[in-house]
Amino acid sequence: MSKRNAVYAQSGGVTSVINASAYGMITAAREADFIGEVYAGLQGINGVLDENLIDLSREDPAAIEALRYTPAGAFGSCRIKLKDLDKDRAAFQRIVDVLAAHDVGYFFYNGGNDSMDTVDKLDQFAASHGYPLQVLGIPKTIDNDLPVTDNCPGFGSVAKYNTISMMEGSMDTESMYRDSTKVFVMETMGRHAGWIAASTGLASRSEEDGPHLILLPEVPFNPETFLTALGRQVEAHGFCAVTVSEGVQNEDGGFLSEQGTTDAFGHAQLGGAGVFIQDLVKGELGLKVHGAVLDYCQRSGRHLASGVDVEQAIACGAEAVRLAGEGLTGRMVVIQRDGNDPYRWSLGHTGAADIANKEKKLPPEFIREDGFHVTEAFRAYCLPLIQGEDYPPYQNGLPAYRRLGKELLPKRLPPIK
Repeated sequence: MSKRNAVYAQSGGVTSVINASAYGMITAAREADFIGEVYAGLQGINGVLDENLIDLSREDPAAIEALRYTPAGAFGSCRIKLKDLDKDRAAFQRIVDVLAAHDVGYFFYNGGNDSMDTVDKLDQFAASHGYPLQVLGIPKTIDNDLPVTDNCPGFGSVAKYNTISMMEGSMDTESMYRDSTKVFVMETMGRHAGWIAASTGLASRSEEDGPHLILLPEVPFNPETFLTALGRQVEAHGFCAVTVSEGVQNEDGGFLSEQGTTDAFGHAQLGGAGVFIQDLVKGELGLKVHGAVLDYCQRSGRHLASGVDVEQAIACGAEAVRLAGEGLTGRMVVIQRDGNDPYRWSLGHTGAADIANKEKKLPPEFIREDGFHVTEAFRAYCLPLIQGEDYPPYQNGLPAYRRLGKELLPKRLPPIK
């Protein structure tokens, strides 16, 4: 069997371990006897459409090794979605033409539910047009909202980062509440699913520890109920630490923080749920409030990554190559939980169509009865995912992160129209 080339690309919001998946995939592909050259799309699927393919053979081997501890998207990510096989037919044809021009038989797409939609559609398009292409999905999302898979690479590290941030912020507030701040509000990411916000509940090792209240997208927000609960916490402890998911919704289903704009995937742009809660507390209760929005810091905080998360991210990248070697296509790697005590996991796979455009929310058994915190069942689920440390090397007191050279292959096609 003659070798054919492979392309890897990143999509959607980045994580602190997406490059670890790239490392796993690239390393496995270079060892595979059925893959020739390994390329990467510059800024996701844009790189394929524009025929901007990075020649990984020209990268410094040390930089490729450094991918396992480099945060964000080393190859550049994207927020572009090809929504319809008929309406976007020209785009899919362009992708196939570019891949064919460089004898690419394997395409590995590292992303979330929208990205798996592209995996599914590209797989269908190539098959229906007679182009021999295997398309494999590598899971990625801090939101942890992909169905089928037990958890998603990126979540364990963002959970660890947010939990520690809440722990430290809560301790700061506790030390100052007598004469200063009485309420600390921390906003996390999480559009429709509250996995990230819920993870901060791990910081509550006792009733005194924050977060005392967690506001989740799965629980409609009622201002009166919230203010009553917050008042009780302040009365009991002298202060209250609150985690707010950016996706918290009013009882009518509207986001507290919707800005009236959408991103390239068609999702509402969010931001400001924490500020809304701060203003509500100040206005209604007259308490001094401090707030924090971790934003990009939480998803690129590689210096505080979970060791389990790094290990799983690398394994998912390598597993996608193994699946390609078995002749599979249109599939996404999934993580399977085999036990909690001790924690054990393995890898499997599912159809990309099972993931595409679907979201997995927090199940009711993970949410405390009053809606303001998590249960022991959630702790048992989440704690294993934040275990272990995998620090990057440091130089002069800072992480020694690397940049890739990103030298592009010579183009063989006319520019896209």
